[in-house]
Amino acid sequence: MNDLDSIALALKDVNATLEKDVKLLAVSKTHPVDYISVAYEAGQRDFAENKVQELQTKVDLLPKDICWHFIGHLQTNKVKYIAPYIYLIHTVDSLRLMQVISKEAVKNQREIDILLELHVAKEATKTGLSPEELFQLLDDYSSEPLPNVRIRGLMTMATNTDDEVQIGEEFAMVKSLFDEVKAKYFSSRDSCFDQLSMGMSNDYTIAMKHGSTIVRVGSKIFGNRYY
Repeated sequence: MNDLDSIALALKDVNATLEKDVKLLAVSKTHPVDYISVAYEAGQRDFAENKVQELQTKVDLLPKDICWHFIGHLQTNKVKYIAPYIYLIHTVDSLRLMQVISKEAVKNQREIDILLELHVAKEATKTGLSPEELFQLLDDYSSEPLPNVRIRGLMTMATNTDDEVQIGEEFAMVKSLFDEVKAKYFSSRDSCFDQLSMGMSNDYTIAMKHGSTIVRVGSKIFGNRYY
């Protein structure tokens, strides 16, 4: 069985493990367009990329009803390239980046949804806000809301470890912060703060037990990354 044949089967297997109301985000970064096309034909519509240039190339070649998610480090000078079409940005970690997203969203006459990225992993290479920085950002945002940008929730990556207890504790911490943020800043009935992006191929089943609403699965669907 070749790689293309296995993608649709892998996608079906992953979907069978998802809990109700959990969205599967197929992480297609580094993988070729024909891999994404197979997943698309099998019914997948949400895909994630982590580099703006690669994302741009794929957007031009693939169906227009795909919901593209950005999960990499986003530089402020690159926001303008994805602002016309991006569905959800998972990795917002500063008020400055939010301001630029707002500016580009207004320019494109659309609302852009974002997640605030939290750093709870025991790894210095991971990016994101500390809990203290998260609340400071939200305090600043609350005092001067930005047009055309919607904070939909939080995102995090757990430590890359085989210790499932540690992974579960980190996801539980983020879920607790999510609940606290929602109660303090987004308690109104019309709030759209409802998304928690946690869990990847090796730990998404643990993430779902702790309230994840979006799981980011790549290698389990597409196999090893292409470089």
